Amino acid sequence: MALVTVTDPARDYLAQLIEKQDVEGMGVRIFVTQPGTKNAETCLAYCPPNEIVPTDEQVDLGKFTLFLDHNSVPFLEEAYVDYSKDQMGGQLTIKAPNAKVPKVDDDAPLPDRIQYVLASEINPNLAAHGGDVSLVEIVDGSVAVLRFGGGCQGCSAVSLTLKQGVESTLKERVPEISAVRDVTDHTVKENAYYQ
Repeated sequence: MALVTVTDPARDYLAQLIEKQDVEGMGVRIFVTQPGTKNAETCLAYCPPNEIVPTDEQVDLGKFTLFLDHNSVPFLEEAYVDYSKDQMGGQLTIKAPNAKVPKVDDDAPLPDRIQYVLASEINPNLAAHGGDVSLVEIVDGSVAVLRFGGGCQGCSAVSLTLKQGVESTLKERVPEISAVRDVTDHTVKENAYYQ
């Protein structure tokens, strides 16, 4: 069962929305579109009784049932739904830190653990500059071979990013990693953040 936290304010807000629909047995479905990719998005939708899928996991939230899309469950681990009032009325917030890559255990295969750290910690930081990094392969049992893309490809600061950012984070989070190697063609500079 995925652990999805729905705060009391979010439950109350969603219950009010459901009540306005005036459909007996209406619930809410939470799912991830394009799970496991950098384009993953976590969504909430009304779930009337005729749209309940037998494989959905169900969480009774008192005023309504939350339906967890079966295929999204691994990507919903540690998801958090909150509602906070503001001057414009209010804001419903959904955070799903594992939507882009499902959380992996410490005993997961080395490539899976590296992919998880890249997707959950490193790429969100690189995205600020329009960049990303991906795992190509592991060589010599402990060297992660990486390829930069977007704003990182051809960027003049990429060696600093590689050593002080990517390599240090990977070695800290995945102790089996002894080094990283960049195989990106940095002569291509069209999208480089720093020329």
